[in-house]
Amino acid sequence: MGESRSFAEGFKGFWEERLSFLENYTRFTKRDTPLPSWSSSDVEEFIASDPVHGPTLKTAREAATFGVAGAALGALSTAAFAWKYSRSPHGAALSFLGGGVFGWTFGQEVANHTLQLYKLDTMAAQVKFMEWWERKSQ
Repeated sequence: MGESRSFAEGFKGFWEERLSFLENYTRFTKRDTPLPSWSSSDVEEFIASDPVHGPTLKTAREAATFGVAGAALGALSTAAFAWKYSRSPHGAALSFLGGGVFGWTFGQEVANHTLQLYKLDTMAAQVKFMEWWERKSQ
């Protein structure tokens, strides 16, 4: 019994360590009342008002378009290829899902290198935006 408990505690500790970055967002996600929705103009206002984190957030938002474009391209091309050669609806649907995931991942990697996201702390910029939005919305 003690051996399985120590295994479970070790397993839990392992994943807590790997996912510790999620604690940055807990004060925004585990609130009594959720933050109100924001618009693109609110994000643009933050980008203009914060000279340190604003450009980083703008770059991160641009990177999201790479992911979306990659997902659309990957999903449609793999689904079309699967449909052309198999005429199987479930095969085309699975190819659509798989291609979307692969395309999104590939698009994010292209954005990471093209926009040099590896040099930026995008998580800090997102947290600063959430703090700014929290102050502004109250």
